[in-house]
Amino acid sequence: METWELAAREGIRDTIARYNHAGDRGRIAEMVACFADDGVLEVHGASIHTGHAALHEFFGGVATGTSAPSGLHVLRHCVTNTLIEVASPVAAQANSYFQVITDIGLDHWGTYRDRFVHDGRTDRWLLTHRSVKTDGYATDSFFA
Repeated sequence: METWELAAREGIRDTIARYNHAGDRGRIAEMVACFADDGVLEVHGASIHTGHAALHEFFGGVATGTSAPSGLHVLRHCVTNTLIEVASPVAAQANSYFQVITDIGLDHWGTYRDRFVHDGRTDRWLLTHRSVKTDGYATDSFFA
């Protein structure tokens, strides 16, 4: 494995972590910044959002569209088993499992299927497409 591929893998892991940390803290602009300008978020069985404006609007509505009380104290996305396939110095994909912990404990879980592009201007790996599939919800989930 060459050094550029190792750097790509770490850059992709960094983007995945930044997305989830920002989401857990309600930092919508930071979540959107993890996507390319024309990046796509596909929520299986629900919706597709393309571009920064649409992503910002969607993420802003998630918090108000859940059954979570205003006093929700815990929101943690835990991402595991990330498998990264680097196609070239500027293109890659990754598959990960996620679990979401809230005040009730394990709230919901599923998979991310991601495609990335390397942005030479910022030297960051950005999401061009994220597919989110939720596999299950706790009985008392805030997000079901």
